[in-house]
Amino acid sequence: MLVVTWEMDGIGNCVVLAGKPYVYARTTAGEFVLMARCSHRGGPLHLASFSPGTTRLVCPWHSRATSVTKALRAGIPAVRRGKRVTAVFDVPATEKAEIEYRPLSPDLVC
Repeated sequence: MLVVTWEMDGIGNCVVLAGKPYVYARTTAGEFVLMARCSHRGGPLHLASFSPGTTRLVCPWHSRATSVTKALRAGIPAVRRGKRVTAVFDVPATEKAEIEYRPLSPDLVC
């Protein structure tokens, strides 16, 4: 297991593990670590918006909806303290984590 701490906002708001980017999402449905790529076609899920009246994020590339509830249930264990997030990833502790920036959709920063 690998424990990583990064910023919620700004320049260091994304952690990349084995080429997969993750961001911390704050929505009206809850807060969670979100893979920033759509599992369907790799679209920028960090730019997703909510389908009106639902808790489903819509990929901006191809309009496929992803359930926030599912992400909350199967989520990556994480805690937020102030403006920093610490999460536990199910990868070897020797995995190299890179910190990057990803712009976030307004729907993910409630």
